[in-house]
Amino acid sequence: MTDVQLGMPELPAPDYPAEVRARLEADAREVIARYPDSRSALLPLLHLVQSEEGHVTRTGMRFCAELLDLTTAEVTAVATFYTMYRRRPSGDYQVGVCTNTLCAVMGGDAIFEELQSHLGVGNGETTEDGKVTLEHIECNAACDYAPVVMVNWEFFDNQTVESAKRLVDDLRAGRTVEPTRGAPLCTYKETARILAGFPDARPGAVEAGGSAGPASLVGLRLAKGEVAPGRVVSPRSADAPQDESPPTHPSSHDAPQRTSASDPHHPAGPVAEEGE
Repeated sequence: MTDVQLGMPELPAPDYPAEVRARLEADAREVIARYPDSRSALLPLLHLVQSEEGHVTRTGMRFCAELLDLTTAEVTAVATFYTMYRRRPSGDYQVGVCTNTLCAVMGGDAIFEELQSHLGVGNGETTEDGKVTLEHIECNAACDYAPVVMVNWEFFDNQTVESAKRLVDDLRAGRTVEPTRGAPLCTYKETARILAGFPDARPGAVEAGGSAGPASLVGLRLAKGEVAPGRVVSPRSADAPQDESPPTHPSSHDAPQRTSASDPHHPAGPVAEEGE
């Protein structure tokens, strides 16, 4: 007969301190009241507990389960399914480099590889100063601005290796960084609270949302019968204008890069806490 090694059962997650619990519960009740079925509030509640600690802890999942009358297993299943929920401590700024098809072709792979070296971290890892967590992400529906880097879900369009390095250097140095479009940048915890459904009270933040840029509206203008913009010709084409210079940063076709998804040293995917 094979011996079976039984470890010690995992202790229940500790509760929040009383004052933190009271504050979060008041916010949670406000969120739950928006839904006819309380369990529908689980996603915003996970953002709420993430705004408290910067990631979703076992304590946070216990809190959500108790308020929604769910099991911790049900909450854990959701928290581990969506990559927007962090399972371990993260930096103040979540820097995501899109490495999906078009962004990768336009230089996203090169940007991600260079940032790993520049910051000294791998996929999903955080710099020693706790400022930046780097990860490669899937499509952000901004292909007309490829390659795209997102910081706490705000867009930084048309990036290059050098501009991306300046971006993370500015974030770590505490310098003001302005997204290409959308609201001003805030910390990851502040972003999580906004995603939980609470208003962004910063002056001018809502008005700064903006709208689609010119590259996104080309098809709409053509559909309305407006004059088409000048044709963009690839430098590889025979009829390419001779005065056009090639891209300054290599694409995956010009200089093949190892895709981040195949990096065996830093695999993607949710990270579970020990014992889960």
